[in-house]
Amino acid sequence: MFEPRPIIALDFPDMASVKRFLSHFPSDEKLYLKVGMELFYACGPEIVTYLKEQGHSVFLDLKLHDIPNTVESAMRVLAKLKVDMINVHAAGGVEMMRAARRGFGHEGILIAVTQLTSTTEKAMQADQNIQTSLVDSVQHYAQKTAEADLDGVVCSAQEVAVIKEATTAGFLCLTPGIRPKGSSVGDQKRVMSPQEARAIGSNFIVVGRPIIQAEDPLGAYHAIKTAWNA
Repeated sequence: MFEPRPIIALDFPDMASVKRFLSHFPSDEKLYLKVGMELFYACGPEIVTYLKEQGHSVFLDLKLHDIPNTVESAMRVLAKLKVDMINVHAAGGVEMMRAARRGFGHEGILIAVTQLTSTTEKAMQADQNIQTSLVDSVQHYAQKTAEADLDGVVCSAQEVAVIKEATTAGFLCLTPGIRPKGSSVGDQKRVMSPQEARAIGSNFIVVGRPIIQAEDPLGAYHAIKTAWNA
């Protein structure tokens, strides 16, 4: 599976900001949009409903991580929003991820976060007391995600090849931390360009600031889309 549209991270604090951003795009251009914690907590389910009514695809990025019963119940509620993709934290364990699958069903894509792209190996070892390499940790989480019958993982593009080898070719890899060559990396530590992510086998990419903070968001989006599809 290959998604030709870069997923745009709608890292905005309110609905008005989202509408201003989307006004840069033709009404007939259907986008793939990521709604994260900031926007969802500010607007609630209304933001997802609005975007779906406009014909856009939605990745609801809430990274659920709780006891299995709570996650399953929450997923049953979120499934009613008909989002195209949603995620949990793989660190919650196989039982929790299986509960998420039961709650969400199979109508959309369910993936798990391995290690955040803002996490370095040194920080992982110090903060999480995971005394392996970062790549080993990501690979382990990916295998457990596959064991739980989820569709794929969120990971750095630098780990895609290892994950595909450790799971299956059809196991999905969504990679945030995508930056066009020469742009600022911000708080991301493990980044790649769209071309590099495509070459290494990513199925989806997520791009935020290089598009939403651009002087010409439409032009920036299409430049990244062209590079991703090259």
